[in-house]
Amino acid sequence: MVRVDLSGNYAEDVSMPSIKRAPRRRSAEIDIDEAKKAFFLMVGFIALIWVLQVVNWADQYQLDASYGILPHDLGRLPDIFTAPFLHFNWDHIEGNSGPLFIFGLLAAYRGVVRFLGVTLLVAVTSGMAVWLFQGSHELTVGASGLIFGYFGYVLVRGLFDRNLVDVIVGVLAGIAYAGILAVAIPGNPGISWIGHAGGLAGGVLAGWVLRSRRPAKPRAPQAPRVKTAPAPNLTSNPRATLHKELDDMGL
Repeated sequence: MVRVDLSGNYAEDVSMPSIKRAPRRRSAEIDIDEAKKAFFLMVGFIALIWVLQVVNWADQYQLDASYGILPHDLGRLPDIFTAPFLHFNWDHIEGNSGPLFIFGLLAAYRGVVRFLGVTLLVAVTSGMAVWLFQGSHELTVGASGLIFGYFGYVLVRGLFDRNLVDVIVGVLAGIAYAGILAVAIPGNPGISWIGHAGGLAGGVLAGWVLRSRRPAKPRAPQAPRVKTAPAPNLTSNPRATLHKELDDMGL
C-alpha cells in the first residue's frame, strides 16, 4: 500500500521488491485442477487491476480519490474493499504485480474457495488497520496489504494444517522474500507500513481460522460388561451351616 498526504505533500511511491486432494482431507499431493484454477484466477486478478489502472490514469486518478481508504471517515469505511484494486501510478502497480501473482498463486493452489476466504479476511484486517491508525489526511490505496496477507498465510498454512509440502513451500517463500518484511515496520517514507502489518497479521490469522481440521478419531469399541450373580453366603443361612457341620462329621 502507498499513502498520499492530502494536505498537499505527496509521499513518493516506493515499490515493493520484486493435485489431487479430497475435500477436507490433508494430502501431500497437489491437486492439479485446483492449481490450474488458482493460476487463471490470479491471471484474471492481475488483468483486472491493470484495466482499472488504465481507467484510473485516463481519469487523472480520480478513482483513487473516490475509492481509496481515508482514515477515520466513517462514510469511507467500505473503501477498504476497493482500495486494494487501485494504485497511484505505473511504478506502484508494476512493483505490486509480481509479488501479488506469486503469493496469490501460492495461497490459492490448495483451493480457490479457501483462498477467497483468506482474501476477505486480509482485506478487512489490512484496511481496518489503515482506517484506524493511519493519519487522517493520508489517502491509501494498493494491493500490498493483500500481498503481505498472502505471504503470512503461506508461511503458516503448513504448520496449522500439518502438511509437509506446505511447510516446505512456506519455508522457501520465507527465505526468498524475507526482505519484504522491511517495509512492514515503521520508518519507510511514503509506505503504509500499518497496512502491511495489518495484512501480515490477517494472513497468519487466516491460516489458523481456515486450517484443515482432522476428523475425530473413532473410539475403540468396549466389550460389554457381564454381570455375575454373587456367590451365596452360607454363613447367613442356619440350615446351610448345619448341613456343612454334618458333612464335616461324616454324617
